[in-house]
Amino acid sequence: MPLKKVKRSISKIFSRSSTNLKEIKEHPTEGLGAKIPSSTLSPSEDCSEPPFYYSGSSTRSPSTSSRSSSEDSSSSSSTLREEAKVVLRSKERRSRPPRLTHAISKENISKRLSLPADVRIPPIYLTMLTPDSPINWEKPLSSHKVALKEIRLDEEEGYSCTTIREISLLRGLKQANIITLHDIVHTKNMITLVFEYSDCDLKLYMEHVKSVDMNDVRIFLFQMLRGLSYCHARRILHRDLKPQNLLINSKGELKLADFGLARAKSIPTKTYSNEVVTLWYRPPDVLLGSVEYTTSIDMWGVGCIYYEMVAGRPLFPGSTADDQLEKIFKVLGTPTEDSWPGIISSDRIEAKGLVGFKTRKNARHYPGEDLSTMASRLDLHGRNLLQKFLSYETTKRIGAKAAMDHSFFKVLGSEVRQLKEDQPIFKARGIRLRNPVPGERNKSAKTAVDRRRSHIF
Repeated sequence: MPLKKVKRSISKIFSRSSTNLKEIKEHPTEGLGAKIPSSTLSPSEDCSEPPFYYSGSSTRSPSTSSRSSSEDSSSSSSTLREEAKVVLRSKERRSRPPRLTHAISKENISKRLSLPADVRIPPIYLTMLTPDSPINWEKPLSSHKVALKEIRLDEEEGYSCTTIREISLLRGLKQANIITLHDIVHTKNMITLVFEYSDCDLKLYMEHVKSVDMNDVRIFLFQMLRGLSYCHARRILHRDLKPQNLLINSKGELKLADFGLARAKSIPTKTYSNEVVTLWYRPPDVLLGSVEYTTSIDMWGVGCIYYEMVAGRPLFPGSTADDQLEKIFKVLGTPTEDSWPGIISSDRIEAKGLVGFKTRKNARHYPGEDLSTMASRLDLHGRNLLQKFLSYETTKRIGAKAAMDHSFFKVLGSEVRQLKEDQPIFKARGIRLRNPVPGERNKSAKTAVDRRRSHIF
């Protein structure tokens, strides 16, 4: 190649590079960007904020800039990188507010009116809830004791409807003869319900004293009716009354507990399940298939518990539904149109259930037994109240509020009916138990847990 052509081509390259360089110096804001001199910033801005850079013309797109820069030579592109720098604002990490601890503050305690002011529930007690710990246990906290009922989460179905129902109902029930729900602690795998502590249940009390004094029978029965009257006035059915669900503290105060099967009765009346109430305390209308029941379902259980306290043994200890019905008919007599209107002539579910029962069991007609011989400790007023509890016809079964006014409780005095809802019965003068409540129930805790793992204690 001739030397002249080489010199000509070299001069063309240099002339083109100098032209591009001149355009960049004349128009520095075009292209990738330009730096604002630090002298234009105020002293406060220069100290408090990092240098601010703005990009090039907003009318030009990044693709246009990239194409124009790719057309330049390597020397000009290096010059561009030196002259036009784009610097992004550095992101400062914002300091997060400190996380709240799980400790319950005084304000939270004051909001929970049922929780005593000096009760502290430290978060460390949650570490005591291990998978190997028993379902029902209690831990003393501060100067008070509380009972912890843990309910584990089902990974597929979540928490059961009985758990949700028990929590929702107990949050709104504040009465001296209903167990108090102090707090609810929710963790990843379980819900822990914090209840007030009770020393034993009615079943353990009857086993301890062997024979319950009639004065104590009246006191316990009246407290049971007080709690039920409060629930029924709010259209809440307990549906699982039995001695294991009646808790007693060291003062002798009886509390209704375990509201897992409880329901708020709706208006208009709905049909409910007949698979409720422990078999020994289930009324005959429910055993025969009735799904339309009212507060009378609880009053039958009250009568059975009442007899059990007096006689020291269950009244109807059946093993199956048919066996339970047969035991009821042996004691109270086979139902007739006189004792249970419509049980034979009507087309109700109970009538059909009775026909099916007679067909299956080939049962004979039972005349019934004399309650005066079965419960010889009861006087005339006591037997009359028991018969009203155990009436076949649901409309004639006595209610809780009416039972509290029965002459059987006349010896307790009139002051017990004038107490406020949150006052225990022992606030009335002359009311005290003759047989003390057994104290340390953890001596028989293992037996109680094995026998009743579905209950609080």
